[in-house]
Amino acid sequence: MYQEETVDIVVIGGGHAGCEAALAAARLGMKTILFAMSLDSIAMMPCNPSIGGTSKGHLVREIDALGGEMGRNIDHTYIQSRMINTAKGPAVHSLRAQADKQRYQQRMKHVLERQENLQLRQNEVIHVDVQEGRVVGVQTATGAYYPCKAAIICTGTYLNARCIHGEYETKTGPNGMQSARGGLTQCIQDLGIPMRRFKTGTPARVDGKTIDFDRMQRQDGDAQVIPFSFETDPKAIEREQLPCYLTYTNEKTHEIIRQNLHRSPLYGGVIQGVGPRYCPSIEDKVVRFADKNRHQLFLEPEGENTDEYYVQGMSSSLPEDVQRDMLRTIAGLEHVQIMRTGYAIEYDCIDPLSLKSSLEFKQIQGLYSAGQMNGSSGYEEAAAQGLVAGVNAALAMQGKEPLALDRSNSYIGVLIDDLVTKGTNEPYRMMTSRAEYRLLLRQDNADLRLTPEGYRAGLISEERYQRFLKKKEAIEKEIQRLQATRAQSAETHEKLGDLLKRPEYTYENLREMDPERPQLSEEVTEQVEIQLKYEGYITRQLHQIERFKSLEAKKLPADLPYESIQGLRIEAKQKLMAVRPVSMGQASRISGVSPADLNVLMVYLEQRRRTKATSQQEERKV
Repeated sequence: MYQEETVDIVVIGGGHAGCEAALAAARLGMKTILFAMSLDSIAMMPCNPSIGGTSKGHLVREIDALGGEMGRNIDHTYIQSRMINTAKGPAVHSLRAQADKQRYQQRMKHVLERQENLQLRQNEVIHVDVQEGRVVGVQTATGAYYPCKAAIICTGTYLNARCIHGEYETKTGPNGMQSARGGLTQCIQDLGIPMRRFKTGTPARVDGKTIDFDRMQRQDGDAQVIPFSFETDPKAIEREQLPCYLTYTNEKTHEIIRQNLHRSPLYGGVIQGVGPRYCPSIEDKVVRFADKNRHQLFLEPEGENTDEYYVQGMSSSLPEDVQRDMLRTIAGLEHVQIMRTGYAIEYDCIDPLSLKSSLEFKQIQGLYSAGQMNGSSGYEEAAAQGLVAGVNAALAMQGKEPLALDRSNSYIGVLIDDLVTKGTNEPYRMMTSRAEYRLLLRQDNADLRLTPEGYRAGLISEERYQRFLKKKEAIEKEIQRLQATRAQSAETHEKLGDLLKRPEYTYENLREMDPERPQLSEEVTEQVEIQLKYEGYITRQLHQIERFKSLEAKKLPADLPYESIQGLRIEAKQKLMAVRPVSMGQASRISGVSPADLNVLMVYLEQRRRTKATSQQEERKV
């Protein structure tokens, strides 16, 4: 073993979590090095060729509002963009864009390469050196030792990975990439961190030349593209978009699957890892939803310069010949040729209950974890955690408080709180239903919620922050004006703000009643309309957040002896000892901790406070 240069932060893994972690740390002035098994795998999209979607679009916009890169990257590399769920209210509107996979990778890698304070290395980290409870360095497979002050584990699905379809198995990572098998799992376990085995999967990729698109329903992108990044000019990214196509499975498809379940590694016991409930394989769908005679499939292009199409909705680990036969039962795919066989992938990950909300391990100073290593699934969930881990590792070195994200101000806060408080027994996926305050956590106002946090952390430039303040001021002034201005109409003289609350009125169709209206940008008027139209609901959620904040403010000492607190149920003691909640609010969200247990805790804390106060009085007398 030989020693290399000393760095501040080592990022282990170059997927979506690793990219955001490395960029955040380097942009905050930390000397950072990112290790990837292959530099060709940086920002790789081994599964679906898209960014965003329901709730995931919220995460991407929040990443951007905090100063991350994912939103900008997809804005410059998309091939189709759509706002989905528009038939519903603004709380669940979500942006989704198809990516050119290769261009997405190439641009992100180039951003990393050009980032000051950041170095990229192709190598496998096999050991994290921890001394006296603190990270002091990492060792690579080639024998290099890098002294460092912090390390962020972002291994994704590479750690001890194996890919399986049917009877065929390879000990590789996604897309045939080399898996990480050098001993990092054993190192993590030796540090006392519980590990587990999860599984995910991907569909076949098929040759576009062999698809009959006329037998499918064409789906085009939006005519007016809305960027993910608040800094992207929509006109600057206008381009010709590629269509996607909708088709369906049928009873013949399902019959082939049922006849070959005995060859499925998922049902034959070959796969041991736990798979995602909300993104099941096609064989899982057929078994679990036996009453359904068809399932949606989307044919999505993988890029502008390739004929590969991704069969969204048909993830499978069935043998190659079965995948071919079932695909050819589907309208438009009767003569399809498979280019890449679908597979299941198993990998090692940690129990996220080992982490603080900063994503630092509770027992090891300077060691962080982000992405699928924490039991989550998805590019967007990974990138969000990577950003938080990178920022917090850098802030800790600067002696500053961690990034202040919680359930009341962001989907990222919901994601992390769910993982570190409730844990997960399957790959965790973000959904709008997980957010209690989703009317306030809309994707359209992510900058209003989080740009000040990004600015305080140091990721938002002064120039960008000043533009944000001008936008915020314009919104507030226009709301005040509408609330004070009466309509100039023969039919009514009500205040414009009151009219806008009615479903039949929009900001635009009030124009004729509002001759002195100022010229404002669409992003300003959108916020004005939403905030006034949903004012009552927003006010109600703000009151709910006040109650949430009051519980969060009741801090729990780290040394509470839960095991000896009388009145706590055994399950509650076990869960509280495992999580070590920092507040009564966090304790209230732990599965297995009842309201009665919380009351016992409150009584115990009050008794402890009185005993301490009495003791202090006695000491003063002495």
